[in-house]
Amino acid sequence: MEDVTDAGIYARESSYLDRYVQVGVAGGRVLRVTFPETPEDDAEDDHPVLERIFEYLDGLEEVAFDDVQVALTMPTDQRAVLEGVREIPYGDQVDVRTLTRMTPELDHEENDDLNLVRTALDNNPAPILIPDHRVRDGPSAAPPPVEQKLRSLEGL
Repeated sequence: MEDVTDAGIYARESSYLDRYVQVGVAGGRVLRVTFPETPEDDAEDDHPVLERIFEYLDGLEEVAFDDVQVALTMPTDQRAVLEGVREIPYGDQVDVRTLTRMTPELDHEENDDLNLVRTALDNNPAPILIPDHRVRDGPSAAPPPVEQKLRSLEGL
């Protein structure tokens, strides 16, 4: 991945999503991806991760984000779930039970484990980079209209 060490907030308006895509970066890691109606006042519009997100949103070719470091400051079990989400290929989808099966030490027959997966998806700090829209019956951290457009973009 190109140099992403510039700390700050970066945002650009997406005509496809009808809102801004905003990325917070520090220490070479993405801290958060959000979709505000208006960006932070001090947001800049030029960052390599933001460029890649907009290539993805163009929908002309598959764009992977597996080399982008995302700061996952959450319990280890939730982090494991989100790391599993990053393994779901572009254009594919799984359900919550399958994602639970994909996550080490979780049992897809246990309601507590299924709820843990849903909680991890809901707390995802970086939708698109961690493509929770590929989990068809789980919550997404992206607003519902954004989630639907991401699913549509990938033919899900």
